[in-house]
Amino acid sequence: MNSGAISKRYATALLRLTLDNGSGEAVCSQVIRILKDPSSIPSPLEPDLKRFITLLVKNGRTEHLRLILRTYVDLYCQAAGLAHVQLTSAVPSPELEQRVKAELEERTSRKVLLESDVDPSLIGGYRVEYNGIMLDASIRRQLDLLQRQFVEKNNRIV
Repeated sequence: MNSGAISKRYATALLRLTLDNGSGEAVCSQVIRILKDPSSIPSPLEPDLKRFITLLVKNGRTEHLRLILRTYVDLYCQAAGLAHVQLTSAVPSPELEQRVKAELEERTSRKVLLESDVDPSLIGGYRVEYNGIMLDASIRRQLDLLQRQFVEKNNRIV
């Protein structure tokens, strides 16, 4: 079976469970922490999340866990009217996080759920992903573009 269909089905079931029990926000926050660092599982685990993971183990679907949880976060944000934004920067920057969050809340007129990550390979700058759109203002991207342009111009001369 298609892993996308599996993840959507299970994530939808988890969403319904958490919305019915009123634990959506708490489960979503724990899921984000688990996705960010799988080695540090929050303790105690939300009861709904614990029941859900037990169900996945029972049904032999643990290999899809990461995709299911990522899909759940997206579905929860849609249901709660949140704008789910991923910010990746070269170095930790709480000031940048606040600026990006404030700007997107103003532009989208929605509350923003901001996930931030650090990726030193960006060298400098940041990358913002929202609603399938990526704004890449990193030094790594600028260097890649410069390299591509250099290669294209040199190929024309030869």
